[in-house]
Amino acid sequence: MKETGGSRILIKGTVQGVGFRPAVYRAASKLGIRGRVWNRGSDVIIEAERGDELLAEIYAGLPPLAEIEDVSITEIEMPPVKGFSIEGSSSGGESVSIPTDTAMCERCLSEMRSPGRRSGYAFTSCTDCGARFTLLSGLPYDRQNTSMSDFPMCPECEREYKGPAERRFHHQTICCPVCGPSYRLSDRQGTTIPGDPIPTFAEMLSEGSIGIAKSWGGMHICCTLNNLDRLRTWYGRPQKPFAIMVRDMDALEKYGRPDDDEKRAIASPHRPIVLVKKKDIPENVAPGLDNVGIFLPYTGMQHLLFDNLEEDALVMTSANPPGEPMITDDSDVMEMGADAYLLHNQNIINRADDSVLRIYRGHTFFIRKSRGSIPSFIETNSELRGNVIGIGAQENLAGAVSKGSRIYQTQYIGHGASVGVPEYLESSLRCLMDLTGSTPEIVAGDLHPGYSNRRIGKKFMEEYDIPYVDVQHHWAHAASLLVDNKKMSGTVLSLDGTGYGSDGNAWGGEVISTDLSSYSRDAHLEYIPLLGSERALYDLRRLKFAVDVINGRENELFSDQESSVMKKLMRTSVRTSSMGRLLDALAFTLGVCSVRTYDGEPAMKLEPLLARGKLISGYETEIVKGVVKTAHLFDRIGRRDRPEDTAYSIVYNVMGKLMEAATDSADRKGYRCIGISGGVSYNSTISRMFEEIGRGSDHELIFHDRVPNGDGGISTGQAAIAQMMIG
Repeated sequence: MKETGGSRILIKGTVQGVGFRPAVYRAASKLGIRGRVWNRGSDVIIEAERGDELLAEIYAGLPPLAEIEDVSITEIEMPPVKGFSIEGSSSGGESVSIPTDTAMCERCLSEMRSPGRRSGYAFTSCTDCGARFTLLSGLPYDRQNTSMSDFPMCPECEREYKGPAERRFHHQTICCPVCGPSYRLSDRQGTTIPGDPIPTFAEMLSEGSIGIAKSWGGMHICCTLNNLDRLRTWYGRPQKPFAIMVRDMDALEKYGRPDDDEKRAIASPHRPIVLVKKKDIPENVAPGLDNVGIFLPYTGMQHLLFDNLEEDALVMTSANPPGEPMITDDSDVMEMGADAYLLHNQNIINRADDSVLRIYRGHTFFIRKSRGSIPSFIETNSELRGNVIGIGAQENLAGAVSKGSRIYQTQYIGHGASVGVPEYLESSLRCLMDLTGSTPEIVAGDLHPGYSNRRIGKKFMEEYDIPYVDVQHHWAHAASLLVDNKKMSGTVLSLDGTGYGSDGNAWGGEVISTDLSSYSRDAHLEYIPLLGSERALYDLRRLKFAVDVINGRENELFSDQESSVMKKLMRTSVRTSSMGRLLDALAFTLGVCSVRTYDGEPAMKLEPLLARGKLISGYETEIVKGVVKTAHLFDRIGRRDRPEDTAYSIVYNVMGKLMEAATDSADRKGYRCIGISGGVSYNSTISRMFEEIGRGSDHELIFHDRVPNGDGGISTGQAAIAQMMIG
């Protein structure tokens, strides 16, 4: 057989772990085309005759999870081969193309629930579904680079793996009860509980047990809604809202009032937790809030669990000590002290908490971007290029790695001050660096000198002999929003709880203008002393005391001796311009929340009041030399106005002055867009205020969609700013 003319086709995109090579094989076989296909790192290479014809057939039969981003074709001489073959993988490639973990598909779900070799088998999956990133150790995406390397295929699975007509043709995680992972059930002493593990676990939950179930990327603490009070006592979370997993869409409509966008997000293959309005749900699931986090089953185990339960909803929350990384090790989780443990013997390589998001007028606000949405990247403007690391801030920590014009985000990491979190950040960053082939040129961190992840940044700095740069917190928020919208300049309302300012104070209610190479702080909220620093974040009386002193009013919240101490602290304490602290003080003053027991609690409990309020007169404010006055507004509270109208009017007027400053700044600098970022922007009422007030200007209003609004997006902003430094 002689050489003939052919094509070498390089395909980039989501083309691994989704049945792409088998689809190429089927297309070539259908057309009678000779050649071969193989993975090269994260890309796919095809060498074949009649390349244009083959490519058209590939597009026509593209697998549901595959996505082609770029195709390049070069002419070659075809070697004398017979037929078409799938070859072994090779190293190389330039970008991550591994799809995210994807919920069990309907065909696998039906197979698991039907008689046959995979009946009742929780690890049933195919090229259209299943865990991927959470069990991936490296590229290319072949079985030996996953935790399935511990489970050799049985003859029947191998037959399916090699059969072009099978939907598991070259499916790397193919398995069955004969050769694959399995579940076991044990009690709190680690003793195996007899019986079928999943049905027995379901029975124990129905009888009031608190259980821990191992899933993809981590483990969940679970119980029935009737047993939630016991869970709160056991877990030490008296007020923090819990997400619930519901059996199906009918149950979703029973417990929540989702709109169409929320339904689509909840039912998507990514299966995030989505905040929806509460309906018929016990108040102790999300005390004091109008919404609740709801999600659907995404693993075989979770579907089987509901198949064996009368209940149509379960509390499902990450199994970890508060703030620490989710537990993935079977021996470590036994220390949690649950009643029962449903564990499997498949190694979790990459932790991934459930993603949490909120939909605002078609925009996706990621509160936590993780399982189902990671790995992912932001394609930036062509001006931003280079390999950098962003190590993030402290709370709601996530990291970022850039390669060329793409910024890749790590999964949600946790609270940086908690045990094991900096190490988890480091390992997640190294994973992304390995997957992308990125060798960093700069590492960027937060300006705050006390953040625990700084030592991770310094470690990378020394290891690669590269610069370490500090990026101001709210500048990073602004940059993350611009990158999210592919903008290179703009003015942003950066509104959150706390971020270390360049003047040593705690910023958080800022108007930031930036072209990514530098920034200006054009306006901010009035400074209020944080009496006792961190203590003022939890004992909200201190915020109200500081406001009363500024207003020259007496405060009866403390004894005379305590008041004397507080007045001395007025002169020495760190001051804050934080919008989050303003909301905290309002929540306390209006009787909504007196003590903070979890991150964001006072502001979150104020949100229902804001949502019901309307604008009334008497709470107007002013902006003086770039400072929006806020303290005097508290002097007007206590009249006969409804609390919800008071809350709404104060926040609306403050937002009006911030927007006035932002519009003036954008006009002076010639910036076309104005945006809102930071943790406060998760509040739908405040985002709506921003939008309503902003309609009066001729600027484009921008919101987050892919990068988390809160501190989970800080590392992306840091990375973009560091890329500008490379030039």
